[in-house]
Amino acid sequence: MLSVVLGGLRARWASFLGGFLALALGVGLLTATGLGLAAALDPPAHAPERFASSPVVVLGQDRLTVEVRRGPGTALVSKPLDRPQPVDTAVLRELRARWTLTETETETETETEAGNAAGGTTAPDAVGLDAPADQVRAVVGDRAQVLTGDDRRRADPGHERDGHALTGLYALLGTAGGVAAFVSVFVVASVFAFSVALRRREFGLLRTAGATPGQVRRLLLAEAAALGVTASATGCALGALAARPMARALVARGLAPDWFASAVGGSAGWPYHLGFWTGLCVALAGAAAAAHRAGRTGPTDALREADVDRDVLPPGRALLGGGLLLAGLGLLVWTYATEPEALLKRKTYTTLPLLLMGGAALLAPLLVRPVARLLPVPRGGAVGLLVRENGAAAVRRTAAVAAPVLVTVALAGTLFGASESVTLAKETEARDRTAAPYVVEGRKVELPGSAGRKGAVVAASGPTSLFVRDGAEALVKYQGRAVADPAAFAALARLPVVAGDLRDLDDRSIVVNEEFERRTVGEEVEVWRADGSGPVRLRVAAVLARGTGDNGPYVTRAQAPGSALDRLESDRPLPAAGTAAAAAPVNEAARTGLRLILVLVLLYTVIALASTLLMATSVRGGELASLRLAGATRAQALRAVTGEAVLAVAVGAALGLGVTAAVLGALGAGLAALSAPVAPAVPWAQTGAAAGVCVLVAVAASALPAWRLTR
Repeated sequence: MLSVVLGGLRARWASFLGGFLALALGVGLLTATGLGLAAALDPPAHAPERFASSPVVVLGQDRLTVEVRRGPGTALVSKPLDRPQPVDTAVLRELRARWTLTETETETETETEAGNAAGGTTAPDAVGLDAPADQVRAVVGDRAQVLTGDDRRRADPGHERDGHALTGLYALLGTAGGVAAFVSVFVVASVFAFSVALRRREFGLLRTAGATPGQVRRLLLAEAAALGVTASATGCALGALAARPMARALVARGLAPDWFASAVGGSAGWPYHLGFWTGLCVALAGAAAAAHRAGRTGPTDALREADVDRDVLPPGRALLGGGLLLAGLGLLVWTYATEPEALLKRKTYTTLPLLLMGGAALLAPLLVRPVARLLPVPRGGAVGLLVRENGAAAVRRTAAVAAPVLVTVALAGTLFGASESVTLAKETEARDRTAAPYVVEGRKVELPGSAGRKGAVVAASGPTSLFVRDGAEALVKYQGRAVADPAAFAALARLPVVAGDLRDLDDRSIVVNEEFERRTVGEEVEVWRADGSGPVRLRVAAVLARGTGDNGPYVTRAQAPGSALDRLESDRPLPAAGTAAAAAPVNEAARTGLRLILVLVLLYTVIALASTLLMATSVRGGELASLRLAGATRAQALRAVTGEAVLAVAVGAALGLGVTAAVLGALGAGLAALSAPVAPAVPWAQTGAAAGVCVLVAVAASALPAWRLTR
C-alpha cells in the first residue's frame, strides 16, 4: 500500500499541489497566530514605571462588585471601572500616620480634578510606600488593593492601554486563524473531491483488478495523510518564520504593545501542536467524503466515458448543504426578530455568513446550471454556444471553480459591506442627533467662560460609564454621556425620543434607551457611577430608541465623577477651545483584520482555482482535439476553454453576491428595527477586485494547459 501511495503522489504531484499549498498556508497562519496569542496570553514580566522605587503600592479598587441572584442563592459579579477609584481618604490618613508615602501625578488624576472642579475629590488613585506588605494589608483591608512585585505595574498608565490593545489583538488573531481553518477545509475538500471525479476510470480499473471498496478508500485516506503530514510540517516551519515579522507589523501599526514583537516566538509549544494536528485533521476530513465516494466506484466505471456529469450531488452532501443554508438563513431571521442589535456586531457578521457560504458551496452542483443559464453569455457563433453548453453540462468542473469564488466574493461583500454599513449608519446618526451648526470635539476640551459664550447656547458633554442591574441576575455596563448644562443639551439635541422629554433631565434623573429593562418615564433606575460609587436611584426623564448603540444613557455631570469634557456643541461660533474638531475614531484593528482576511481568502482562492483548472484542462486533450478536427481554430479552442472558466467565475460571483444580499438585507432590516439610519452599502470595489483577480487567475490557469494541448 505504501509504495502505491508514494507512486501515486509522485505521478500526480500537480493534482495535489493546490491542496498542499492551501494546507501549508493554513497551518502556517494558525501557527503564527497561535504564537502571537501565546505571547499575548502570557506576556513577559515588566518592571513597574510609576512606582519603580516603592516595594508596595496601594491602588484604589478598579472593579465594581455587586451581589446578584443566581438560582436559589446569590453570587458576586464584577465589572471593570473606567479607572481605579481614588484611595479612600481614611486609608491615606492611616498610612501617612505610619509610613512615608510616594505620590505621583497621573493623567487620570488630572482628568479627575477637571471633572470634579465643583468641589470633587482630588485623592490619588495609587500611592507607593516602603513597608512590609503584610502590615500594609492589615491596615488597608478590603478598602483598596495592595500590590507587590510585578503586580505594581497595574498602577502604570500604560497597563490599561496594553489591556485594550491585547483585547483587539485577541479578536484579530482569533478571527484570522478561524477563517484560515474554515477555508483550508473548504479548499482541501474541494481539491480532493474534484481529483476523485477525474480519477473515476482509475478507480474503476483498480476495482476491475480486484481492489475492494475499503482498499480504494484507504488508498485515498493514506494519500491525504501523507499530504497532511508534509504540508503541516511545512506550515509549522513557515509559521515560525512568519511570527516575528507579523508581530513587528502589528506593533508598527499600533495594533499591539511595544513589547509584543520581542515576546512572540518564545518557548510555547502548543501553537505548533495546534497547527500540525489541525492540518492533519483538515486533510483527513477533507478527503473523507471523497474517499467514501471513491469506494463506491464500480468496475464498469473504467469503461464509462461521459461528458455530461450525472449524480453530482449525493444525498449526504445535499442534506448537509441544505441544512447549513437553512441554519444560516434561520439564524439571520431569528437574530433580527429577537436581538436586532446583534446584527451590528462584528462577531455576528463575521460568523453567520460562513454558514450561508458553506451551504451554498455544498449545493453549488445543484445551482450552477440554472445560474449559468441566466447569465448573459454571447450567443453569436459556435464559441458562445460551446461556452454556455459545456459550462452547464460539466457541472463538477463548473462547481469546483465557482465554489472558491463564491466564498471570496461573499466574504468581501459581507465583511466589508456590513462594516461599512454600520459605520455609515453611526456617522449619519451622529450627524442627525444634534441641531448645533458648530461642534468642537477632541480628547479634552474646555468650556469657554461666560464672556466667550455670551448669547450662545453651548452644550458640553463627556463620556462616562453607568452600571445597572439587568433584572436580578446580571450587571450591565453602559457607555453613556454626562452633560454639563441640561437646558442647553435639550435645546440642541435631536435624539430619537420615544417617550418623555429631554428638558426634564436634572441631577436626580437619567435619559435611558429602549435597551434598559426599566424604561418607563417616571420609573426609578438603580445606578452605580463610573467610579463604582452608589447605588443611586435616578428617575427616568426620557426614553430613546436603541439606534446603533450610541443613544444614551445620559446623565448630568453630578452623576459622572471623573468625566472630562470631549465635545462642545453651539449655535454660534466659539472661540478656540481645546482641540480642533476630530473625526469619529476608526477601529484600525478591525479594518486591518478585514484586509488580512480578504488577502488570505484571495490566496486560497488563487490556489484552488489554479489547481482545479490545471487539473481539469490537462485531461481535456481528446475534447480539444475533436474541436480542432471539427474545424475550430486554435484561437477558437482557447476562447472556448477560457470562456468556460470565466463563466464559472461569474457563476461563483453571482452566488457570492446572493449571500451578500441576504446578509446585508438582514442588517438593513435590523437597523430599521432599531430606528437607526438604514444604510446598507455594497462594497463594489472589494467584491469587484476579488472577482477580477479570480477572472485573471482562471483565464491564465485554463489557457496555459489548453495552449499546450492544442499545439
